[in-house]
Amino acid sequence: MKKSLLVMLLTISPLVFISTHADSKAAGKSQQLVDDATSSALKFANDTNMSYLHANLGNAEGVLIIPKLTKGAFIVGGSGGSGVLLKRQDSNGWSYPAFYTMSSGSIGLQFGGEVSEIILMIMTKGGMDSLLASSFKLGTDASVAAGPVGVGAKAQSVDILAYSRTQGVFAGVSLEGSAIKVRPDYNSAYYGKDVRTSDVFIVNAVTNPHADKLRAAVAALVQVGASQ
Repeated sequence: MKKSLLVMLLTISPLVFISTHADSKAAGKSQQLVDDATSSALKFANDTNMSYLHANLGNAEGVLIIPKLTKGAFIVGGSGGSGVLLKRQDSNGWSYPAFYTMSSGSIGLQFGGEVSEIILMIMTKGGMDSLLASSFKLGTDASVAAGPVGVGAKAQSVDILAYSRTQGVFAGVSLEGSAIKVRPDYNSAYYGKDVRTSDVFIVNAVTNPHADKLRAAVAALVQVGASQ
């Protein structure tokens, strides 16, 4: 009996170690993504070309920040990256983040950029509802257009406005057909338990103080618009 118990423990222990190690690795990567998204938000806040973004983010339903959209990241000839979504709260504050990926075989990165920083400004409740699903496609499940830049710019009436910066310079981007999916592995690792997007955005059931700098950086984007 003792021998059987020992064999069982020796069998289970490596599995527990592997699982714990994988969770720890995912937690580290998810925090790095939050830190990178914070840096991107601050860059967009300091970019004078983003005046429309600054002025209108406070009226948006949410914002998805992808700090590194890379060509060839997912499939040959395609592009992809991971990002974080924050929902605007009634108090004009911002929720804690949920994690997503975006990928496509046809994302058009202009200026020859291999890596771009992307901000998607979710303008309608329908667009936000699409993001609460496990996956959806831009242009199919929610309309998308490039966000306007410069003084006096006007936007199209769409669910989502997309902004892109490549090597510190505004760059146009075409996101039609891009697939956006929830990253349950990062969500679970970041909050220490299985988490659904509704737990983050609707129930407000999870928090992580390490994301407070990101929330403040998004709030700073809104404050820039208020001061213009």
